[in-house]
Amino acid sequence: MISPGYRRALAARKAPLRLAVPGFAHPLVAPAEWGGLQRAGLPLDWVVIGGGTPGERTAGEPDGTSGGPGSRQDPYWLSAVVPLRTSGVRVLGHLDARYGARSFGELLSDAQRYLNWYRVDGFTLARCPDDEAGLSGIRRMAGALRTLLDGAYLVLSHGTHPSPGYADVGDQLVTYAGPWSGYRWSRAAEWTADHPPERFCHLVHGVPRTHLDEALRVARWQGAGTVYFTDRTDRDALDPWESLPGYWDDFVSRIGPGVSE
Repeated sequence: MISPGYRRALAARKAPLRLAVPGFAHPLVAPAEWGGLQRAGLPLDWVVIGGGTPGERTAGEPDGTSGGPGSRQDPYWLSAVVPLRTSGVRVLGHLDARYGARSFGELLSDAQRYLNWYRVDGFTLARCPDDEAGLSGIRRMAGALRTLLDGAYLVLSHGTHPSPGYADVGDQLVTYAGPWSGYRWSRAAEWTADHPPERFCHLVHGVPRTHLDEALRVARWQGAGTVYFTDRTDRDALDPWESLPGYWDDFVSRIGPGVSE
């Protein structure tokens, strides 16, 4: 009998990997990063605007809302979004679920502002609950977002493997968001083998250039179809996602056909 892990890896090898961009710093302070995404031919799956930590549970993380659309349309965000949307890249608004502590009304209000100002294609629910108790609230929120925007693409950013029921709610689940030191020894939940690779995303920081091929093999073995790896770290309370990895061109060149064992 073929094991779930081997079945998962076989499926992942048949599908080209795609890139997710969990959200750079504000375009005013990171113009090169946002400009770099306009390069033709990048295998981008989705790009997040609005900033914030994409699901990782960090010690000492503040309780306040991380990121959001702001109180008015920002011309810098607009200048970053328009070229992406014109080239067909899926742009998502960052919504901070705060592990279920954000109110339904607050999240829906943020979503409406993203739609009014930036015409986003969907949303990522950062710091999304991952347990059975939080599932009903996220299901209700997802239904409201899809009513607000017909065909909205929803990424549930748990940062870990959630209860299987979340796979029936989101279009894609972020099942790992964290450091390379944990990722290289991580394992996928067995239930993920019942879903295609495009349903899962891994976001990994602190990946050395010399371990890029290994990181890609881990992603494929675990059945992730969308990835983002960076050599930036969260040391000294830095946000590892706010700038491009030092090996961006090398990383992009390796995305595509399966990485050989």
